[in-house]
Amino acid sequence: MRAVIVNGFGGPEVLEVVETAVPEPAAGQLRVRVTATAVNPVDTAVRAGIFGGAGQPVGFGWDVAGEVDAVGAEVTGFAAGDRVVGLHYGAVKPLGAHAEYVVLDAGAVAAAPASVDDVRAAVLPLSGLTAARAVAQLGLPAGSSVLVTGAAGVVGGLAVQLAARAGLVVTALAGAGDEELVRSLGAAHFVPRDGEAAPVDGVLDTAVLGERALGYVKDGGVYVGVRPGAAPAAVRGIRVEEQEVAADGAHLAELAGLVDAGALDLRVARTYPLDAAAEAHAEQSKGGVRGRLVLVP
Repeated sequence: MRAVIVNGFGGPEVLEVVETAVPEPAAGQLRVRVTATAVNPVDTAVRAGIFGGAGQPVGFGWDVAGEVDAVGAEVTGFAAGDRVVGLHYGAVKPLGAHAEYVVLDAGAVAAAPASVDDVRAAVLPLSGLTAARAVAQLGLPAGSSVLVTGAAGVVGGLAVQLAARAGLVVTALAGAGDEELVRSLGAAHFVPRDGEAAPVDGVLDTAVLGERALGYVKDGGVYVGVRPGAAPAAVRGIRVEEQEVAADGAHLAELAGLVDAGALDLRVARTYPLDAAAEAHAEQSKGGVRGRLVLVP
């Protein structure tokens, strides 16, 4: 099979598409023929060496959408031919989801949403789980006010939808041209990126603004960041937390159900063949992409 790896860190030009053995599922695992896999900001960070892994081949990709190809022993509930989505967790791994086949633990997989194609389904695992877990970590009751930074991004946009669905009053902080988009996702209020927000009960900081975002939280409120290690120090009795995503097939199944119910919009910017992974990385690195870039092996 073909897979995207690097043998050294740098810009998009270090990406290689190599031929490697098709992986075999062990007990409790299944193999998926990958039909779509998203490029996320974490992938460009891996390529730059931020997470380490020097001296070894490093693969890419967390999001899997495709078809079950083989099932290991002790796996129930899945069979060859099933459409699935899954999360291939881990920043530094020899092979990732940017490949023609991937092996996942059965507990990391869920039936794909039936209402969207595999390209859109590939947006759901990493971004959906990150947004959902972060909204839950806020721990705020319905009617509370929350500011979502980076609200026009994929994680931010999903967080706006999920927070509004939970009954929170959402203020979206995004680019000046994004007001119509974020309001369509459920934001009650809008603040341009260079503007100032009113005090809120909680902030979900998908744009990683840090101390600036913390400054909008009322005394005793809550701040939730989505990049581990980047949260500001707690002040004024504010509860500061960081969200760390996990491969959770049961939670992913719930999110797939929301997609099928029309409650979650999965946005795709454009698609690329696997051989054009370097082009996708270059586009992602520019920033400002509205929707995910998706590789189609």
